[in-house]
Amino acid sequence: MADPCAQFKDMKSYWDIPGMKAGVITGKVAWSLLQFCKAKGFALPAFNCTGSSSCNAVLEAAAKIGMPAYIQFSEGGACFFAGKGLPNDKGKLQASILGACAGAQYVRNVAPAYGIPVLVHSDHCAKK
Repeated sequence: MADPCAQFKDMKSYWDIPGMKAGVITGKVAWSLLQFCKAKGFALPAFNCTGSSSCNAVLEAAAKIGMPAYIQFSEGGACFFAGKGLPNDKGKLQASILGACAGAQYVRNVAPAYGIPVLVHSDHCAKK
């Protein structure tokens, strides 16, 4: 079986991936970025964010070093993003769901301004 990452070995930059853009990337472009990372032998770590300030810190740091960012929201982090005063009943997780959606929307809106591609993982929650 052919190596699915082989097509990326000769690429100089992740910007050479077809469809790559600044801001949140999805689908084939996001998958291609992960394959590019594997082909080049480096990891793209995900950072768990709990609010706009931690999202901004990840985006700013990634932009400073010229690398893509990977932002994720856990059950607790997403709840904190929405506000710990909101109900988050076991089995319903209202605040966690709201916070994950709000966090993903926030990142989608501000990410292009940082000039780097960004992956968002908004379902990094425990299945209990």
